[in-house]
Amino acid sequence: MNHSIALAVALLTAYLVGSLSFAVLISRSMGLADPRSYGSKNPGATNVLRSGNKAAALLTLALDALKGYVPVLLVLIFGPRFGLGETAAAFAGLAAFLGHLWPVFFRFQGGKGVATAAGALMAINPYLGLAVLLSWVIMAVFFRYSSLASIVAAAFAPFYQALIWGVEPSLLAIAVMSLLLIWRHEGNIRKLLAGTESKLGHKAGAANVPSAGKPGAAGKTRHPKPIKTKGHH
Repeated sequence: MNHSIALAVALLTAYLVGSLSFAVLISRSMGLADPRSYGSKNPGATNVLRSGNKAAALLTLALDALKGYVPVLLVLIFGPRFGLGETAAAFAGLAAFLGHLWPVFFRFQGGKGVATAAGALMAINPYLGLAVLLSWVIMAVFFRYSSLASIVAAAFAPFYQALIWGVEPSLLAIAVMSLLLIWRHEGNIRKLLAGTESKLGHKAGAANVPSAGKPGAAGKTRHPKPIKTKGHH
């Protein structure tokens, strides 16, 4: 297998892995509503958390991060025998990220890619990944907005790479991921400016989360029956 074919196979495989929408798959397997039908309608861990099921949200977060981490790691381990190095691994991470944003298995309707990008960065450069994660945690703790933390962390990622580790070919893949991630948060940016963005820990009310398999359940309101009393005449 020559270099070009090996690179194409690596990128395509990474994209297909990234196209696995674990938010939807886990919600289905656990009998929860489709995350694309409530809250922000984003198939990601933060929106799954709005269902009130923390286990489903944590599992979604872990698997979304792994689908960014594993393709990069596999290229780093097995790529050298096919002439693939760190640059190819970085672009495999980008391919997985693109799969999450536009998944071929889910009509190209994906999430924002925060966890997948974080997983890819951890594999590309663990120290860079930790620096970006620390930036996210600091912003989340002080401002309580997951979206703001993600935007700031994404903006810092390419600057960390360039200033600390230098301008390398992998910087292009990191910069593209950062720009796309910020772009996918366009709606959140508008809400932040308007002061209507939800803070961390906010759960969607039960009336806003449709029951799995019952599309009309969310819009129904039960009214108590009037109590009949015997009057005295």
